[in-house]
Amino acid sequence: MMRFCRSRHDGARCTRPLDHPGLHRHRAIMWSDLTADAAGCPGTGERGTPAPPLDDGYPHGRALCPTCGRFIELDPRGRLLPHDTSDAGESDAEVAHRREWFNGHGW
Repeated sequence: MMRFCRSRHDGARCTRPLDHPGLHRHRAIMWSDLTADAAGCPGTGERGTPAPPLDDGYPHGRALCPTCGRFIELDPRGRLLPHDTSDAGESDAEVAHRREWFNGHGW
């Protein structure tokens, strides 16, 4: 499975492969690590509701972050817990489940 770079600049995600050399790129925009967005997602703390589950229960009560498109746990007040825009340790199973969820439920 192809993994893409996690760097973002003004919200645009780099479209180069993970661990690529040189500058980050999204279409004609290029940036360095120095000018990249912070790893923390600006969607942290936003109100969320548990996403509808697939037949196997995925995403297991987590809410979809409208900023980064990841499924995130909620605090007791129904707000998205602190998270980064991407997870370096994300498993292939999580990626496949998220793809399946989006194919069935859309944005």
